[in-house]
Amino acid sequence: MVNFVMDQTIRTNINYAEASAALKAALGLKTSPVAIKLATSRADIPEGMEKFEGTVRHCQMVSIARKEGRVFYSTVENHECMGGAWALGLRELTETLKTGHFYFKLGKFESTAACKRTIDRIPHVESGATFATLYAPLEKTTFSPHIVLIVAPPRVMLKLAQASLFKFGGRIHSEFSGIQSVCSDTTAQTYLTGKPNYSLGCDGSRKFSGIEDDEMVMGFPIEMLSDMVEAVQVVTAAPGSKK
Repeated sequence: MVNFVMDQTIRTNINYAEASAALKAALGLKTSPVAIKLATSRADIPEGMEKFEGTVRHCQMVSIARKEGRVFYSTVENHECMGGAWALGLRELTETLKTGHFYFKLGKFESTAACKRTIDRIPHVESGATFATLYAPLEKTTFSPHIVLIVAPPRVMLKLAQASLFKFGGRIHSEFSGIQSVCSDTTAQTYLTGKPNYSLGCDGSRKFSGIEDDEMVMGFPIEMLSDMVEAVQVVTAAPGSKK
C-alpha cells in the first residue's frame, strides 16, 4: 500500500508506532529511536508542528526527542553548533572551521593542517539545501523521516549490526573521526550514503546532550526500517544471542 502525504519522502507505508515498539522491546531500549527529517522547504513541515524555541545543538534536539518525547522542528537560528548546522546543510562552513583553527584551539589535533584534513572529509549536506530539521520519537512521527537514530549501549549496537547484515551478509564499514558524531556521522552521512553508520559519540554530544559513557550512536536510513525491525527480532531471539 502506498500512502501519499504532503511531505512524502518514502513510498512505503510504515506504521512508525509499531516499528518503534518492536525495536524497543527486542533491543531493550531505555529511550526512543528518533526520526529525523532534513526538510528542504516549509512545505515539508506538517501543519501545526511545534517550532523549537531557543538555541541548542542538533545532538541536544535529538536528546529532547528521545528522552522527553517531543515532536518539533528547528531552523538555522535554533542551531547553536556551527559545525552541526553546516553538516546538516543549514548554513555555510565558518572560516575558523574551514581553516582548522577551531578544533586546533580545542586541543583536538597536533596542527591546524591535521584539523583541516579532517574537516575536509566530514560528510555534510550541501550548504543551504536544508530549510529545517524535524525531530520526533519514532512512535510519534507525523512526517516522512529520512533517518532513524538510536543511542544505546554497545550490546544493542551489536544487535543492530547483526540486523543490518541479516538479509545479505557482508561486513560493517563504519566511518567517524571523533568529532561531530550525531550531526555528521549518523545523520548527514547516513542521509547521503543511504547506509547505516555507527559512531562513538563526540565530546560535544556527550557533554551537551547526555550521551552516557556506556552509549554509542547509530543511524540508518528510513528505507531500512521495515527490514531492521524484522531482523532485530530474529537476531535478538537467536539461540546464540546473549539475553
